[in-house]
Amino acid sequence: MAAGQSGASGRSGGGENRLVSLPLSRIRVIMKSSPEVSSINPDAIFLTAKATEMFVQCLATYSYKHGQGKESKALTYSDLSHAAEKSETFQFLADILPKKILASKYLKMLEKEKKGEQEEDEEEDENSENESEDEDTS
Repeated sequence: MAAGQSGASGRSGGGENRLVSLPLSRIRVIMKSSPEVSSINPDAIFLTAKATEMFVQCLATYSYKHGQGKESKALTYSDLSHAAEKSETFQFLADILPKKILASKYLKMLEKEKKGEQEEDEEEDENSENESEDEDTS
């Protein structure tokens, strides 16, 4: 435990690198990029790095176990996006890890969406015309 504490406080030069894989200097830069942050405790940087590593490991393990990649013994992007879509735990990642679709399918989706909006506009126009006719007759 003493090695963990000396690594966390940053006093032992390279000791912190053995406990976490992510570069602590990058995490410090990301944390300092927030305007509300003025100073950061080295322990907070270390714990953020460790928590991030554990989260990524959990996501990867879950995605691998519940994905199609285990058949080929590989973790794929689609496994990660499937986990983000189907798991309540990882649902918050759905926007970050969207399912990949072909550009042609996306264009078709946009066209359908555009047609749907046009139909809604036409219906609204008809409804407003009917309302104004009702007002004219009364």
